[in-house]
Amino acid sequence: QVQLVESGGGLVQPGGSLRLSCAASGFILDYYTIGWFRQAPGKEREAVTCISSSDDSSYYADSVKGRFTVSRARAKNPVYLQMNSLKPEDTAVYYCAAPPSVRTTMQAMCILKVVDYWGQGTQVTVSS
Repeated sequence: QVQLVESGGGLVQPGGSLRLSCAASGFILDYYTIGWFRQAPGKEREAVTCISSSDDSSYYADSVKGRFTVSRARAKNPVYLQMNSLKPEDTAVYYCAAPPSVRTTMQAMCILKVVDYWGQGTQVTVSS
């Protein structure tokens, strides 16, 4: 049974930083494109970033470019989302996501939202 578990959310002041982690059981993260999505109250879930399984290339939403960095350490380690220069508009529940196939590209996942598995989400609140 596939399980994705996010951790690292919390309350942070504007301009601050957080690092989210996505760990998996019943699933080998290394083989798949992995994505981070977020959903703010009253808004649709949106893609934040996706990282490729083949060469660790990544896609970022325009709203987070230059501030967020996705990475993976491989060898069954988590996928991370480093979030710097946080803004109040970054406040949302952040979800780790995995696709149905090892062949799913980061473009398919982040742009077309080809996702089969979701974590339970972790709350990020940016407020003074």
